Amino acid sequence: MSKDVPVCVVFDLDDTLYLERDYVRSGFCAVDDWCKSNLQLNGTGELSWNLFEQGRRGDIFDVALRQLGVSGDQAIIKELVQVYRTHVPQIFPSSDTMQCLACLKAMANLAMITDGDPASQWKKIDALGIRNSFDLIVATGEWGSTFSKPNPRAFLHVQNAFSSSAHYYYVGDNPAKDFTAPRALGWMTVRIRREAGLHSSMCTEQPLDFELPDLRLLPNLVLEGTPHA
Repeated sequence: MSKDVPVCVVFDLDDTLYLERDYVRSGFCAVDDWCKSNLQLNGTGELSWNLFEQGRRGDIFDVALRQLGVSGDQAIIKELVQVYRTHVPQIFPSSDTMQCLACLKAMANLAMITDGDPASQWKKIDALGIRNSFDLIVATGEWGSTFSKPNPRAFLHVQNAFSSSAHYYYVGDNPAKDFTAPRALGWMTVRIRREAGLHSSMCTEQPLDFELPDLRLLPNLVLEGTPHA
């Protein structure tokens, strides 16, 4: 599995390799189709999207159904959440992602650490067509929510899979949880701050090594920072 190179680049998934808002929109479209077929109800998806754009989180389907005059039946809400999580996403890698991964593949071991419902995360990975770009993918949800970032378990798992003496980079977008564990392990930290990312306006309170607007400069950054024998 491991290539004989002294560097490992570890990526987050959502808003690092693609725009998470595209997945949200895709999920709402799937929910809209379900509501049309099963409830004869129009407009659920668009209303959900508008609520999301307004910053609503956690109870979007409850609010959308209520505004459409449908009782917030918890069985229906649970079904909508299931539809959202299990739909086949209509998403694509960000334009810089595939070129970056192809460049790095020749010079580094590549891994991914992603939080969230594991079935949903694997569907995203396959929809993006990037599963084979990585030497190791860790979906922390398979261990339970306790082990989501910033829990260090996934980072230690990656380190054990390759080499504790390798030069590690962690590439993520969310300063609230992505960088605590890799910094504690001595990894280089790279924040990707995509303009349309859900956490792009969040301030970086802890010191990080690099901040980039996208992945185009990452291969050169890794190449220049890789120790040579």
